[in-house]
Amino acid sequence: MGHLLSKNGYRLNKRTRKLHHRKKKKRNCFLQGPCMLCFIVQSNSGGLDDDDSDQLETGVNGGGRGRHSNASGTGIGSASKLAGRYAALTSPEDCAKFLLSPRELAIWEGQGRSLLSAVPAKLIPPPALFRSAGIPVPIAVAVSVPGSASDYAEMVCKRKCAEVQRCTPCKQPRCAFPVPEGGVEDGGGSGDASSNSGTGHCHLCPLPSSSSSSSSSVEGCCGMALHGDSLPQSSDSSPCCPHHHDDCQGRGSDVIDTSSINRLPSSILLKVFSHLSVKERCLCASLVCKYWRDLCLDFQFWKQIDLSGLQQVNDDLLVKIASRRQNVTELNISDCRGVQDHGVCSLAAHCPGLQRYTAYRCKQLSDLSLSSLALHCPLLAKVHVGNQDKLTDDALKKLGEHSSELKDIHLGQCYSITDEGMVALSKGCPKLQRIYMQENKLVTDKSVRAFAEHCPELQFVGFMGCSVTSLGVIHLTELRNLSSLDLRHISELNNETVMEVVRKCRNLSSLNLCLNWSINDRCVEIIAKEGRSLKELYLVSCKITDHALIAIGQYSSTIETVDAGWCKEITDQGATQIARSSKSLRYLGLMRCDKVNEETVERLVVQYPHIVFSTVMQDCKRTLERAYQMGWSPNTSTAS
Repeated sequence: MGHLLSKNGYRLNKRTRKLHHRKKKKRNCFLQGPCMLCFIVQSNSGGLDDDDSDQLETGVNGGGRGRHSNASGTGIGSASKLAGRYAALTSPEDCAKFLLSPRELAIWEGQGRSLLSAVPAKLIPPPALFRSAGIPVPIAVAVSVPGSASDYAEMVCKRKCAEVQRCTPCKQPRCAFPVPEGGVEDGGGSGDASSNSGTGHCHLCPLPSSSSSSSSSVEGCCGMALHGDSLPQSSDSSPCCPHHHDDCQGRGSDVIDTSSINRLPSSILLKVFSHLSVKERCLCASLVCKYWRDLCLDFQFWKQIDLSGLQQVNDDLLVKIASRRQNVTELNISDCRGVQDHGVCSLAAHCPGLQRYTAYRCKQLSDLSLSSLALHCPLLAKVHVGNQDKLTDDALKKLGEHSSELKDIHLGQCYSITDEGMVALSKGCPKLQRIYMQENKLVTDKSVRAFAEHCPELQFVGFMGCSVTSLGVIHLTELRNLSSLDLRHISELNNETVMEVVRKCRNLSSLNLCLNWSINDRCVEIIAKEGRSLKELYLVSCKITDHALIAIGQYSSTIETVDAGWCKEITDQGATQIARSSKSLRYLGLMRCDKVNEETVERLVVQYPHIVFSTVMQDCKRTLERAYQMGWSPNTSTAS
């Protein structure tokens, strides 16, 4: 009822009072400033005289049946006396002395409404604490009252402090910490406060009073500057909150931990969020708070969109992304079976700045999606669309007409592509640097020759399993910038063509000749002698013997990786000679070389620790060692 006796009490209309009367449990304060009747005394002692206590007790006992009716008798008299005392308050110091016990509060709630018209409102200025800010949470303070400190050791505010300003620059929890042994330094709380220390109660910061003489401002732990005229009088003039808020265990439900990661600059938080995947940002981080949601929607996170493997991705999601984020530069929808041509076309129409597009194993997509990308995205530089059965030459022709900036294209296992589309692509994309084909049986030497003639900047060329012969591969000698060549499983590839490519392409650093039975020891010897920049040589399932490995160790000073797995003629002599003579070797693959003994490999591992030897046993040992390093241990309790 102290709310209704404040200066704003008469301004409430009847409907508001009725709602407030029905919803008493919320106990919202209608004051612009605080009212001392908002504070419930957490003590069993009373604040009136002995003769008044009896009258209050009678009023409480008799007020239970008629809380919503007019009171009479002793209860009215007690309430009238309290109302009169409240009306006589003239200063914050008097407010601090006007305290209510639970019994007195019951009198106010039960009988005070009928006294509203009889008691005039007093315009009591709010104390300095509530004028200087705070956070909008219930505030619990201990008030130092002369003469009655032992009776009223702790007071808790019931109202929500709706008018208190949010503290800046950061929010800190209310100070509450266990009382140290020996009580509190100031004399105001030495009574019950010291006795509560043994029961786990927290002693709270004293309410600032105007009796202090200091005029200096101190930065409290609540993040707000409390001036000296509102600080309590203490012996050492120290701030009221010397302890960290993590010690506030007694009132964990009231303490709000706001010293969080949000205090970091937004640039650092953006850097942290950049290490999250799209799924983690959208389904986890963005749901924490509005601030994190805004950070997760930052434009830099939506430049590169990786949706690979997410089966719930569909056309609607791509349409929403396209309508809201027009600065997308990279899109990866590999293995997204729910995406159709409509979604890709919509995104291409709204994102003209798209530069990199990846869609592996999206068998449901057709020429329409790739044609739309070519029409609306002139800056398109990377297209990886491997394993798309519906892709034909029409899409490649569109790329050749409109995507002159294309530099990297992957068309592996697109079985409907022929030489016609490849030639159109090579003529329209002169800046192409990487081309990879795999198992494209309709691609022949004509396509290889077209790329060699029209794309002089090619650096990586792969025609694994295509219908290419030595007549087409020989045209690759025109590519002076060629650095990586993948000629795996070329059925009609002879040694002379490979040697000529190695002689002419001086920048060649990686050569893959796996699954070519025509490659012999003489070809490998020429490669070791002529490949001045060669670092990687893959000879899996080639027709080579120990002489090839010995030649590599003897003539090459640059080759670091040699894979001779599944070469049945390799023996212990070849493995030992190349490890002993080569100064640059760092990896030697001997997988399923049955004539190489495991004891020999064990000896070489110890003798040449800088070289990684790959066999079945050695790979198993390395895998098990990495598992142990990651904390794995064999579970011996369950049977395998």
